[in-house]
Amino acid sequence: MNTRRHHVAVALFISVLVLALPISAVAQSKIRLATLAPRGTVYHQALLTMGEKWSKAPGGGVALTVYTDGNMGNEASMVQRMRIGQIQAALLTTIGMSEIDQSVTALQNMPMMFRTVEEVQFVRGQLRGELEKKFLDKGFVILCWGDTGWVRFFSKRPAVKADDFKAMKLFVTAGDQKQVDIMLKAGYHPVPLDWTDALTGLQTGMVDAVPTAPIVALAGQYYTVTKNMLDVKWAPLAGGLVMTKRAWEALPAASRDQVKKAAEEAGLEIERRSRDEEGAAIEAMKKRGLQVQSLNAAQEADWHKTAEAFYPIIRGNLVPADMFDKVQNLLAQYRANGNKGSR
Repeated sequence: MNTRRHHVAVALFISVLVLALPISAVAQSKIRLATLAPRGTVYHQALLTMGEKWSKAPGGGVALTVYTDGNMGNEASMVQRMRIGQIQAALLTTIGMSEIDQSVTALQNMPMMFRTVEEVQFVRGQLRGELEKKFLDKGFVILCWGDTGWVRFFSKRPAVKADDFKAMKLFVTAGDQKQVDIMLKAGYHPVPLDWTDALTGLQTGMVDAVPTAPIVALAGQYYTVTKNMLDVKWAPLAGGLVMTKRAWEALPAASRDQVKKAAEEAGLEIERRSRDEEGAAIEAMKKRGLQVQSLNAAQEADWHKTAEAFYPIIRGNLVPADMFDKVQNLLAQYRANGNKGSR
């Protein structure tokens, strides 16, 4: 009987001790992270490597679970799941990040504004402090930034001029109503779909063309239906790794530096490998029948005119006016200093 009382007393003591500990110490840090990226891709591999580093962080480590392939829904759903605590983090494109704060659209939704990856990096570097504060004020921490190369147009039929796409049904990310409205006004035929339905949409004829990066087209097998790629660098495919402020503050203080460092390394790895593998992805698709339509100087100039015609509509609608102006001013400053970089 005394032994039983002793066991009960010990159990009660342990319970009281646990309840007295800070919440961040009791809950061994477990982070559930969602992404649209397919399993096994560059994105997924970088996240897994990051997770290994997180598990060795001081203060007990952080256990990371990654949900790929849009298993947690589209990016708008991921943001909503973060808000209610079902997941704590997500690897998002600027489309998903704009569900938190629209200012981030300045890094992607300005077609043909950026000429080189160096320009993309410069502008992002100049704006990241301001953007990260906006996100923090809304309850989110940006752990890293990155881009995965240039968005190009993949279509069932060959297309070289912007007007060629007016006869096609164009994929647009579901929920991006402002983009839909702008395209309709310009005479195009946008069809809003989730990215998880993009391939099915192409196969069933719901859409005829999809704008995306080559490594995404390869991973998503869009090229099996869209046998043509227009080699125009429409916009950088940008994004970042976002965690809720609540989850970040629940991490052991000793682990945060390593968590942030590992995330930054993952972002750089995704960016590096995506850019390095962009050409290889195009070559791999060409071997499987992809036809690449290249532009001559006159055709590229026409595309720039088409893109610039959208700017008055994009400014203040898709992209906040102040951020639109900041990007233009930063690029003018960058180019005035003689920076050209490589395409």
